Amino acid sequence: MASVSLHHISRHFGDVRAVHDLDLDIADGEFMVIVGPSGCGKTTVLRIIAGLETSDDGSVLIDGRVVDDLPPGERDVAMVFEDFALYPNMAVRDNLAFPLRMRKTPAEAIQQRIAEVAASMEIDPILGRKPAALATGEAQHTAIGHAVMRQHTSVFLLDDALSHLDAHQRQEARAELSRLHRELGATIVAVTHDQAEALAMGTRVAVMDQGTLQQVGTPQELYDHPASEFVAGFIGSPGMNLLQATLHRDEGGVRLAHAAGSWAIPATPALDRVEDGSTVVVGFRPEDLHLGRAAAADGLGFEATCDLVEYLGHRLLVHLRAAGSAIVCSTGLDSRPLAGEVVSGSIPAGRLHFFDPASGGELRSSAGPGQSA
Repeated sequence: MASVSLHHISRHFGDVRAVHDLDLDIADGEFMVIVGPSGCGKTTVLRIIAGLETSDDGSVLIDGRVVDDLPPGERDVAMVFEDFALYPNMAVRDNLAFPLRMRKTPAEAIQQRIAEVAASMEIDPILGRKPAALATGEAQHTAIGHAVMRQHTSVFLLDDALSHLDAHQRQEARAELSRLHRELGATIVAVTHDQAEALAMGTRVAVMDQGTLQQVGTPQELYDHPASEFVAGFIGSPGMNLLQATLHRDEGGVRLAHAAGSWAIPATPALDRVEDGSTVVVGFRPEDLHLGRAAAADGLGFEATCDLVEYLGHRLLVHLRAAGSAIVCSTGLDSRPLAGEVVSGSIPAGRLHFFDPASGGELRSSAGPGQSA
């Protein structure tokens, strides 16, 4: 397998900035997932790695070797496209065999490899079918099988490869890809717009927005220490609640003023450089909001009106409105407010995040955790 390094990659399409000055190092054997909303540039990054797009600036290195001038066929990468890109006139068996036949691999070795891949991907019963006769999940398994046929491929690239699957199939496919990653020891770079998919599969996740890398880290780092307001709102299902408040300094602490309430919290290094009277964005995860509980002396407490309750089986998502601000709470089944009901809520001060409303960046001490772009 191989490492992949992207050094100051930029790509423009006319006036559209698809990728801007991207620096990203992907370790040998890593499962890196690039995630972001539609149009953020993630698929362009994947196509530049594959050699299907040329960057305007910067370099791509695979295993330490600059590959900018190499055509796709000489980069030793395999790509699974969003639409699976199977040959419609070939049966599954022939689709699997095609990359090895192009390399003039002996027929006996090809058949042995087909048997191994078909067993691994659980597609033995469909080897004789053509793509038009395959269910979506079967086509997806075949496309991944096609990619792994070459045993010495350096890097596997997945372009939103699970997007056409239903919820149950996606769950199974995520587990299957994670298993293949462990078994192959492969370097995998995947792109998706689904942050839940990114957190479930990636050993590390790179978050992009508008062509710019926002943050790189493990799923836990991104969730616990988002480097920006964008990452905080994008990562998590649902994302972090974000409220604008005015900061006032009190003796021994600070006070946050919002239309829903005025809250005293202990002084924190993250707010040391915020001027008195300035606006800050206060963030908290839906599971950190506790309903029906009085606020602690150093936390946030408020009353809100329940707009909607979503039943998720093991949890409830309660949609609230407090002084015009929308707030989501993830809570247990023992808290079941009714639509229109006024409820109280509280968040411990230690679970709060703070962001600069001008830059969108997280406010933190110089020694704060997390890895930002």
